[in-house]
Amino acid sequence: MGVTFRMWQLHLREVEQRAEEAERTRDEAARRRAMEERLRIARELHDSLTHSISVIQVQAGVAVHLARKRGEDVPPALLAIQEAGADAVRELRATLGVLRSEEDGDGSGLSQLDGLVARARAAGLPVTVTVTGTVRLLPPEADQAAYRIVQEALTNVSRHAGQASASVHLHYGPQALSIQVDDDGNGTRLAGAGAGNGNGTRLPGPGLGLVGMRERVSALGGELQAGPQDDGGFRVRAELPARALS
Repeated sequence: MGVTFRMWQLHLREVEQRAEEAERTRDEAARRRAMEERLRIARELHDSLTHSISVIQVQAGVAVHLARKRGEDVPPALLAIQEAGADAVRELRATLGVLRSEEDGDGSGLSQLDGLVARARAAGLPVTVTVTGTVRLLPPEADQAAYRIVQEALTNVSRHAGQASASVHLHYGPQALSIQVDDDGNGTRLAGAGAGNGNGTRLPGPGLGLVGMRERVSALGGELQAGPQDDGGFRVRAELPARALS
């Protein structure tokens, strides 16, 4: 009986080792497939975007140089294009670096908010920023999501709100960060028939920008509200769980 029990223990240990090995092999295979997919995406992004963005940046730089050479005032929008091109190249490189590594994060955060606002202003969009609460370091994922939400909201104002101004309000609460971006433009009005609620007011649609914001917020367990306001304009409001870092 003692020998039988010992044999049974050895067999059980062997089965456990095989199970652990199978689980480890499966995890390694999953990680390898994920890494291969990230590399594929990185190659596609590099091939499809890097050249186009570089061309935009070079052309904008040439236009700025020629304007200055002729003694003309450089249009603020042209300078904004040049700066946005440089920023896009930086972010694309950072994203490609992340895709080629096993670390997360895209290198963007609220520390870059001033530059984002400056570019929006240079492009002709008046923006005011208000920060309340006790400013503190945020978890990286919340910091990146907050920056991207503000970025997308301001981009939507520039594209869809016509001649408008925007306001950004960040509130640092004890357990969360509140983000609110308002505009006073007419981008929520449709010129003619189309998607809406029947009275010419555009309802929030499934645009990729809004979808992306919702995905970022949902991934962190937060809440997002976006839609036209009764007195005109559009509002994006997000609540991100963001406890203070110890």
